[in-house]
Amino acid sequence: MKISIIVPVYNEEKTILKVLKRLNQTKLEGYDYQLIVINDGSTDNTQKILNENNLLYSDIINYDKNYGKGYAVKEALKIVNGNYVTFQDADLEYDPIEFQKFLKVSNNFNADVIIGSRFNYSEYTRSHNIMNKFGNHILTFIFNILYNTTFTDIYSCYLFFKKDLLDINKLNAYGFDQHAEILCEVIKNGSKFYEVPISYNGRTSSEGKKIKFYHFFSVVYRIISKRF
Repeated sequence: MKISIIVPVYNEEKTILKVLKRLNQTKLEGYDYQLIVINDGSTDNTQKILNENNLLYSDIINYDKNYGKGYAVKEALKIVNGNYVTFQDADLEYDPIEFQKFLKVSNNFNADVIIGSRFNYSEYTRSHNIMNKFGNHILTFIFNILYNTTFTDIYSCYLFFKKDLLDINKLNAYGFDQHAEILCEVIKNGSKFYEVPISYNGRTSSEGKKIKFYHFFSVVYRIISKRF
């Protein structure tokens, strides 16, 4: 089985090398990883680090300026060639060891979509901002009502799905709401959905977390508009 892992990067010189090494270290025997790195106009030493460690990834897309995570992800989706697709943030909030859980579930149950839940966490989760959790619970509740699912954490970065369930030509979002758009599409096209517990070491805004409270509204719009 081949897994395409998309790694968007913007000014993550402190963690990108650790992430790529960790992805390679946690790979299970019998699985092939296609690691796609998108350097989205980084202005720090990210590009230099990537150039010096090109054996740690399969493909790279470089931009001279920052187009945003949504644009980067959509371009990467054009070159995926795995059976399954997933995402890895470059800031180490999520540990790639969790991918082993997705592979086990996909093998045992032929899962269409698997989400890693930070709320039904396995070992630990970092506590810092109640509004982030409150907003996520509202988004998840709205999604579950509209799509007849029982997820606990729809905005986890760890979304693992069969490649054939997504038609990238139907993706219109380029902001943080793109994650919701992708999830909506694969849920509408699939039938076997699972959730696994993961651990989470989330960052605060002062530590570099980029999502803001106002992104909530675009995500709600995207969830509703894709349903009808």
